[in-house]
Formats: sequence, C-alpha cells, structure tokens
Amino acid sequence: MTIVVTGATGHLGRLTVDALLERGVPAAEIRAAGRSAERLAPFAARGVQTAVIDFEKPETLDAAFADASALLLVSGSEVGKRVEQHRNAIEAAARAGVGRLVYTSAPRATDTDLVLAPEHAETERILAASGLPVTILRNNWYTENYAGQVDTAAASGELVGSAGEGRVASASRKDYAEAAAEVLVGDGHEGAVYELSGDVAWTFDDLAAAIGDLLGREVSYRSVSPEEHARILTAAGLDEGTAGFVVALDGNIREGALAEATPTLSELIGRPTTPLAQGLAEARERDAAA
Repeated sequence: MTIVVTGATGHLGRLTVDALLERGVPAAEIRAAGRSAERLAPFAARGVQTAVIDFEKPETLDAAFADASALLLVSGSEVGKRVEQHRNAIEAAARAGVGRLVYTSAPRATDTDLVLAPEHAETERILAASGLPVTILRNNWYTENYAGQVDTAAASGELVGSAGEGRVASASRKDYAEAAAEVLVGDGHEGAVYELSGDVAWTFDDLAAAIGDLLGREVSYRSVSPEEHARILTAAGLDEGTAGFVVALDGNIREGALAEATPTLSELIGRPTTPLAQGLAEARERDAAA
C-alpha cells in the first residue's frame, strides 16, 4: 500500500502527511510529492518516500503515482492554470491504476457563484469521466487565510471589507488535513462528495472581536461598498485585477457562498473543529516560529 500526497510542500499537503503518520500509517507507505526536492527533504529524513513532480510536466507524474492505493490531489494554487494541471494529474492517476483519488475542491463547486469555483467544477467533471474511484472534499475557507488581517488590525485598529453581514464557516487547515487523512485510510468513502466546513459560521464583526482579543486591543470591522473597497485596495498598492478578485470574493461572502456550516468535518475527524480565535492564535504562533 502506498498513499500519495501531492502538494506535500504546501500547508495542507504537509499537514496531511503529518496526520497520516499520526494515524499510524508507516512512513515507508507514504509518498510525499511536490515541486521542490529541497523542501521534500525533511519528509525523506522521516522515512517518507518523496517524488519531485510538476503538474505541467506529465512525464514526472507516472512514476510518482505508481502503485498508489490512494492519491490525494491537493488542488493547485495557480488560478487560471488549474484545470489543465489537474487534468494531467488525473490522466496520470488513471494510467497508474490508482486505487482511489481524493480531490480538494470548493464549497458547492458545481452549484455556486463563488469566484474560485469554476476550475474546481471542471475538475470534478474530469474526475467523473475518468473511471477512477473518487472522493471529493469540498473544503470551505481556511481560518489561516485571515491571519494576515491580524497585523493590519494591529496597526489600524480596524478591518475593512465589503462582505457586509456575510458569514464564513471556516476551519483550520489542520482540521481539513485530518479529514483528508481519514478519507485516505478509511473505508466507505468511494463516490462521496463531502461539504466540509467549520462548526460555526462567523461574521466579520466576530472576526474583528477575535483579532482584538488576540491583540489585546479594540478592533472594529468597517463595512464599505464594493466600489470603495476596490479604491482602498488599489490605493494600498494592489493591482486592479487582484483588487477586483478580493472584492468579488467579499461579494460572494456577502451573498452567503461560504456561510453553510455542516457537521461533516467534525464527524470525520471525531472532534469539534478549531474555533476561530484558536485558529488565528495558532496561525500567528506558527508564523512567529517560522
């Protein structure tokens, strides 16, 4: 048995390898795959197999996926390139006869206006046509995505956005990684599509309060219009494309695209998901130690 984890040098992939080891999977039966041999070296030091891969170079994938009883395809990070990259990985998995493929997708990927969803939806369609046994993990937002807001709030005492009263049912990456590990080693997950989220959907007022508690000072959320938000972001140095993406995402949140809190994640990992304040504090501690 070999379990392959792609994106192993990234946050979610690395945490999934850790979770597999914690569940007693022998290191020699895990293959950590990523782009950088240097960043894969710590896995090798722990006895984990490693493979240097590039989704844009299909010839690097066949050996990496050989003999895999299960493969975690962590979605790529390059927006606009992911469909072709994922297609290459799925085709290589099919050639290798991978026992089961687990893919990290987006919430309600095939039925949402979420700005990030189209590439995930297309990947899910490719998977459906691949003939492979598949499990889809539709991960909601990562709490760590807001860790950078802590420094902003420390300087200004406020968070600024156009999400209005929208809610986000986030969880920590470690929560999602534990779920991925459970699905990779567990039975009965073939064909499942899991909508994963934190147990609680919080507002941006809640986020401001959690950051304020962490900093030991008052932090408020200033809700602005999308147009004003775009102006603020470009004035801060973001290019128009990036600013437009951030504003579009806040619009999705305002309209409820990330608000659904389901019990599925906590059921898979056998514990409550990490609360917002704890997730932010742990992210800050990791950043300080890095």
